[in-house]
Amino acid sequence: MLVLYKGVVHPWLCDAMGHLTTRHYMAMFDDASYHLLHQALGYAGPFGDYEGKGWADVKHVLEYKAEVPAGALVEVRGELLKLGGKSVAARYELVNLATGTVAATMDSITAFFDLKERKAIPITDAMRSTAERAGQ
Repeated sequence: MLVLYKGVVHPWLCDAMGHLTTRHYMAMFDDASYHLLHQALGYAGPFGDYEGKGWADVKHVLEYKAEVPAGALVEVRGELLKLGGKSVAARYELVNLATGTVAATMDSITAFFDLKERKAIPITDAMRSTAERAGQ
């Protein structure tokens, strides 16, 4: 898996029970997803060859496996599981670096998207080539 995000669980990211709250798990996974799309497919934003093109998440399955307290150093690791015609499937793990514990996982499906037409479009040949070179 690729390391895609590193962060600190600040107290203001925690809920009333003192552990990382759901909304901030998702933010960390979301930030990591952009890095995975870049590292695995070469996508770096809707600019240049990809002007007007982006991504739309269509499915997330999250599992919370261990509490993450304020002060924890965390990283999100991820990998592309499948490269489809118009979408990708990926898996992410949020790891507490102090304990080595996988605190949460997320499986996702994300469609390549025409931002003007608001519909899924085919993954490009350039993306497929980048994925092959990256061993995805």
